[in-house]
Amino acid sequence: MAVGGDDDDSMERDFAARLRLAHSPSQAPPPATSGAAAATSSPTAAGGIAFRAPQEQFTAGDFELGKIYGVGSYSKVVRAKKKDTGSVYALKIMDKKFITKENKISYVKMERIVLDQLDHPGVIRLFFTFQDTYSLYMALESCEGGELFDQIVRKGRLSEDEARFYAAEIVDILEYLHSVGLIHRDVKPENLLLTSDGHIKIADFGSVKPTKDTPIKVLPNSTNERACTFVGTAAYVPPEVLNSAPATFGNDLWALGCTLYQMLSGSSPFKDASEWLIFQRIIARDIKFPQYFSDEARDLIDKLLDVDPTKRPGAGPDGYSSLKKHPFFRGIDWKNLRKTQPPKLAIDPNANEDEDSQDSNWLSHMGSTTVNQQSNTVSNNGATSSSEVRSHISKLASIDSFDSKWQEFLDPGESVVLISKLKKINKLANKKVQLILTDKPQLICVDPSKMVAKGNIIWSDDPSELSVQVTNSSHFRICTPKKVSTFEDAKQRAWQWKKAIEDLQRCQKY
Repeated sequence: MAVGGDDDDSMERDFAARLRLAHSPSQAPPPATSGAAAATSSPTAAGGIAFRAPQEQFTAGDFELGKIYGVGSYSKVVRAKKKDTGSVYALKIMDKKFITKENKISYVKMERIVLDQLDHPGVIRLFFTFQDTYSLYMALESCEGGELFDQIVRKGRLSEDEARFYAAEIVDILEYLHSVGLIHRDVKPENLLLTSDGHIKIADFGSVKPTKDTPIKVLPNSTNERACTFVGTAAYVPPEVLNSAPATFGNDLWALGCTLYQMLSGSSPFKDASEWLIFQRIIARDIKFPQYFSDEARDLIDKLLDVDPTKRPGAGPDGYSSLKKHPFFRGIDWKNLRKTQPPKLAIDPNANEDEDSQDSNWLSHMGSTTVNQQSNTVSNNGATSSSEVRSHISKLASIDSFDSKWQEFLDPGESVVLISKLKKINKLANKKVQLILTDKPQLICVDPSKMVAKGNIIWSDDPSELSVQVTNSSHFRICTPKKVSTFEDAKQRAWQWKKAIEDLQRCQKY
């Protein structure tokens, strides 16, 4: 990424000053439990924190960038191979301008500081960081097994033995995080990654909340702030957070209950057509158990989804002992969990079709899914501003040269805003289609197996000429005067498609 003169240099210096890490002398890092963790690297950030994972002087050009693993509100994570060493990382690329505008600097600082100090086989490892004029980069451990979410989608639902193993590893991870005074606040199948041999690692610490007694070295005042910020993902948010109660360890245990339910059934317990309806079901504790759930599974989920966070197993006076002793976990060898043979991974059926880009389901910042992000793209009068939309569209699109497979379907200078491999629902037969939304804007349909354009959905800035109707989180319709196209998104991102298209329509009016 090129650096463009004095203005860019000034921007980089200004951001570095804003990102400077402050040191809290009253806190010390937790004791390391392995030799690797004990080795603290010599590079030290302004403010006095010595990092295990150093800040390097690399550039994006030092890496071969591959498929995109996932996208958040201000970042995307891409597979990256270091050209000189061949080492593979999950490279988290964060947009500086968006971070600054949306006041996310504290989130970035917290994730960097916390990840650097954690030492557990179930926590994603941070190796090093670097930056350039426009972006911050974190080189994270690459989990080649993908997301737990993908396993649920590919298998439809997991067997009870598979769910028991994964749930046990999640319990082990949460016990560690809570023991060092950290509330993750965004536990969900998309943030639970799998190693190549099938063990769970938790990722995405952007929403982490330290408690007052944490031994982790954190930002000054971060433990004193009222921990009731509305963060997380709609389907996994506990009722107390919806009622603005401070965060507790019980928040993560509620999310564990939702995740276990989803593993066993294939869908989240409070799934509905909109976030508002999801929240109503959560508050009412409107949960229905499939008949095939065992008594043990039903009982554990029922207890984890108790409306009183102090009564959830793992949050009471007995700590995690009561949770581990639950009959659902009978047969789990807690001391040798990481040595236990994990379930066999279901392989992506398209893995041999060279689809690094087309199955990555990536999108720009404006397609954010988490609850705390929904209000961040709205101006004071409630409308998304043209400048914000264009910023969200263009900034990360500028570094997406590695999505070159789809360039042949774009005009010169045109960038992809949102892309997903969907199932197009027809009367006679369903077909896979790659739907591409661009910043021109265009809605392009491509046959992913033949790599042939199947025509465009006629664009209009007028909602009466082009509209998106969401049936539920997996199904949506794109409506024009001449045609209604129905799609199914296995990753349940129907609402992102609606938001992305409507934001671009508003943008074009300015």
